[in-house]
Amino acid sequence: MSTLNEEVELLRKIPLFSAIDPGKLKLLAFASNRKIYNKDQDLFKQGDAGDSAFVVITGKADIIVHTDTKEVIVATISENEIIGEISILCEIPRTATVRAKEDLEVLKIKKEHFLGLVSQVPELGIEIMRELASRLQKTTGELGEARKELSSAKSV
Repeated sequence: MSTLNEEVELLRKIPLFSAIDPGKLKLLAFASNRKIYNKDQDLFKQGDAGDSAFVVITGKADIIVHTDTKEVIVATISENEIIGEISILCEIPRTATVRAKEDLEVLKIKKEHFLGLVSQVPELGIEIMRELASRLQKTTGELGEARKELSSAKSV
């Protein structure tokens, strides 16, 4: 079993939380729960209501988008990354399924605690916007490359 101080140190490793006052992180860690998922177990499914964010402690998970015909792995996340925050912040259903690629240990942060921290620490809101903008830029680039590949394949 981990101590509260160990969980605070874990949160400090997340770039999003690294500059936050340790006292505030201690409250967040206290209100969070450690969870273990087995390989191939879903943390949540695309379309679910977003009630929490997850910080990966150990292991890896795939981010999967479901299309009409198949599942597409769009990213893999690992230690010290946060997932699930988009549906909390935007109050929209989950945009993807997250599935443990291997045994996975996470820190589950409930929506009200995550949003409470964002309201107490405005700098966190700015960091979240930067992270989301970075993800959007990456996705836009990948879509542009996919469009080029599709155009090339059609012209052959």
